[in-house]
Amino acid sequence: MPGLQRTVTVAAPPERVWAVLTDVERWPERIPTVESLQKLDGGPLAVGSRARIKQPKLAEAVLTVTELTDGRSFTWESRSGGVTVTAGHVVDPHPGGSRLTLALTLGGLMSGLGWLMTRSTITRYVETEAASIKEVAEAQAETA
Repeated sequence: MPGLQRTVTVAAPPERVWAVLTDVERWPERIPTVESLQKLDGGPLAVGSRARIKQPKLAEAVLTVTELTDGRSFTWESRSGGVTVTAGHVVDPHPGGSRLTLALTLGGLMSGLGWLMTRSTITRYVETEAASIKEVAEAQAETA
């Protein structure tokens, strides 16, 4: 399965990073690679929660949370055109703060072609998303 993983060290406690990461409705104002994100279910993220996301140069997608360990990790998936996109988000304690890991894999019959067509965009987006979450969490930690 094609994919990638990015890890950044964040000078903020895991609880702060988790709060920023899971406040997905604020991603469009915090992460420049997200044009819009609308939760389709009420309440906090939970297994089965869904959200509609639009990102530049990518097709709109509906993401469904498939795994969640509160305070530590969540994974969501979208399926379209023979490709399943799985995005993992993990927050671990780390000396001086936290470690945030974002991972994305493509599966399915058309995943090779999908990866070939979107690899550079997806790589740039994952790097930008990690840096943006880091920036927001660290700024909030400074003011706390």
